[in-house]
Amino acid sequence: MRGLETSVTKLRRKVFVEVARVAFESEDIVKDIEEIPYKITPTETPQYRESIYRERAIAAERVRLAMGMSLNPQDRPSSITNGLSASNISDLYYEPPLMQVIPSACAKCEENAYEVSDQCRACVSRACIAACPKDAVSVGKDGKAVIDREKCIRCGKCKAACPYDAIAHRTRPCAQACGVNAISSDELGRATIHPMKCVGCGQCMVHCPFGAIADKSQIYQLIRAIKSGDEVVAEVAPAIVGQFGPSVSLWRIKAALKEIGFKEVFEVAHGADVGAATEAHHYATEVATGKIPFLLTSCCPAWSMLAKTQFYETIDKISNALTPMVATARSIKQKMPNARVVFIGPCAAKKLEAMRKTVRSDVDFVITFEELAAIFEAKGFDFKGFNQEEPIHDATGAGRGYAVAGGVASAIEQCLHEYYPEVDVKIEHAEGLEECKKILLLAKFGKKNGCLIEGMACPGGCVAGAGVNAPVEKATAEVKKFVADSSQPLPPKDLYEIHLP
Repeated sequence: MRGLETSVTKLRRKVFVEVARVAFESEDIVKDIEEIPYKITPTETPQYRESIYRERAIAAERVRLAMGMSLNPQDRPSSITNGLSASNISDLYYEPPLMQVIPSACAKCEENAYEVSDQCRACVSRACIAACPKDAVSVGKDGKAVIDREKCIRCGKCKAACPYDAIAHRTRPCAQACGVNAISSDELGRATIHPMKCVGCGQCMVHCPFGAIADKSQIYQLIRAIKSGDEVVAEVAPAIVGQFGPSVSLWRIKAALKEIGFKEVFEVAHGADVGAATEAHHYATEVATGKIPFLLTSCCPAWSMLAKTQFYETIDKISNALTPMVATARSIKQKMPNARVVFIGPCAAKKLEAMRKTVRSDVDFVITFEELAAIFEAKGFDFKGFNQEEPIHDATGAGRGYAVAGGVASAIEQCLHEYYPEVDVKIEHAEGLEECKKILLLAKFGKKNGCLIEGMACPGGCVAGAGVNAPVEKATAEVKKFVADSSQPLPPKDLYEIHLP
């Protein structure tokens, strides 16, 4: 569903827009917030659910999450604005859990089941019956196959044997998308996320066709900070090119951000340049010399969290380079000590990263491209009639390439070839948490010694993050063109030394 404007993406956008409008314009915040579900479902005819009451109940929970608040309890009455005073401040950090399942929105999808569809032709061979090791498949009254759920062991052999593909495998889309097995069922059959396993990649949210999973947002608090006159400064991830239309350059985006209230705009790709130079140095001095067997990149927080929580043996092999978000933020605060820094990117996991005590003083807010689009809409801003540009030259092609899968490893490899030509480098990269787990397992058992290993939680890289607006293929093409057009291909060799504490 990525890249399609579905009813779920439209609903998410509408909620963000309405919350942003309240933050910008409201003189009676409680009243206006309580009215949002009625703006989402304005008539007596439900649009997506069986009743307007359920639609509005779900919308109310979406509003709470969009304001950075947790879901209301299910066992007692609560208003949307319950606990608002604690969120109606400009410096609220996310309270875990970040990803939450809205109970009233969950469709209780089956976790793992096989079912005969109406495509069954009642064929003579009965291959499905012959293939089943537990005699769970039989012939029904109409001659078509029937599966006994009590006997079925869910091996899938019947499905593989059917020549008409008439047997469907029913799975829970969110659980199937989760590469760390963090999703299971509660006592009512609804999806539930285990916070100790979740790494915040947001792929479950992207793949739920009912929009039952949502992450918390700081969109409300960010706008309040802008309105209060704070010196709010944006650092934009390199994946931003192409997110607001193919003709919308980074220069136009910078001008647009300043138009709606941001004091200044910087490229996160600058921090990526620092990371590329740093990790090239680490590889040359530590892996190539045999001090450590391999080096894991550190820029993707979901990948790093996976390594730290499930592959303890690799913790000291993760690069100690600051992530591009943090490196750029620290650079900004050195220049502008009073700045309140907002990271604008494609990634839900960056919200978890910003919650860490070691990062909080550097990054004040994290919003996604999706949330930024809602801010533009709430302000009535349209790129079609906006042609202003402000030049921005903070980074090189290497750092800008971090936005696509393989781009991190490529940038480090280029730095190694340029600055350490005597060092032979072996590159590996994995996309998606399932593939990341496989490569970490191989590394754990000594199968990737001598390698620089890049991991990206989202298949396709940052351009495929949970908070993007553009289709992955188009966004990838835009980033590659952005890299090719960069005036400087590589950062200087000593860039990492400049940024040492």
